[in-house]
Amino acid sequence: MLADLFDLKGEVAAVLGGTGALGGAMAEALAAFGAAVAVLGRSEERGQERVKQIESAGGTAVFQNADAVNAGSLHAARAAIESRLGKVSILVNAAGGNRPDATLPPGSDFCKLPIAAWQNVFDLNLVGGALLPSQVFGESMVAAGRGSIINIASMAGMIPLSRVVAYAAAKSAVINLTQFLAREWAAKGVRVNAISPGFFPAEQNRALLFKEDGSYTERGGQIIGHTPMARFGQPQELAGAVVWLASHRAASFVTGQNIVVDGGFSATTI
Repeated sequence: MLADLFDLKGEVAAVLGGTGALGGAMAEALAAFGAAVAVLGRSEERGQERVKQIESAGGTAVFQNADAVNAGSLHAARAAIESRLGKVSILVNAAGGNRPDATLPPGSDFCKLPIAAWQNVFDLNLVGGALLPSQVFGESMVAAGRGSIINIASMAGMIPLSRVVAYAAAKSAVINLTQFLAREWAAKGVRVNAISPGFFPAEQNRALLFKEDGSYTERGGQIIGHTPMARFGQPQELAGAVVWLASHRAASFVTGQNIVVDGGFSATTI
């Protein structure tokens, strides 16, 4: 039956950044379709809250502390997950973010951008957001001859958006790494794809998009004006893409792709 294409029972999913809004929504979606989910992150409070939400909906989940930019922490997390749930067959790399000193406000000088801030953003979004987790969890997937890795890139990785230069460059590198690994591991049973969300309000970007009274900021209004659907995305709207890419039946011939979920933003040039 067609519905069986998306049945994830028997799969174990590790969601890096599962304590955040987007990663958490994807963790919930994977659990809803039957996967046992490990929510990985540094905040136990937020992680346990996400686990409760998954369990209250009838899913299976555990929280596992992990630092995405620390290989030792990731190896320890992999061992703990294997002990509690079994071998990971689905990896979602949703860790990432930006920092104020790596952005360029209007009128600022690119030549004065601190290299330490640039490196920090690359470490968070490329090294911790794709590279290290793929090495650690991908190793066991390759050994098993089966797995799906889903990197969370960004609209900024496709279009060099103003201000967020370091973040955009790092996410562009995530897409490139996704394609490299897809080619590298295609014959070894491991599929590697990316999802590039458009603009989804979350804790880290809410002040950039909304004023305190709930109206749009100038930048928020510009984004809405450039988005054919004339609204921002909701975290649960990433569920379909992540479940599809995670499914070894539904997406068995899909690898090296960047799936865009953006309300039409990237289709609008003027």
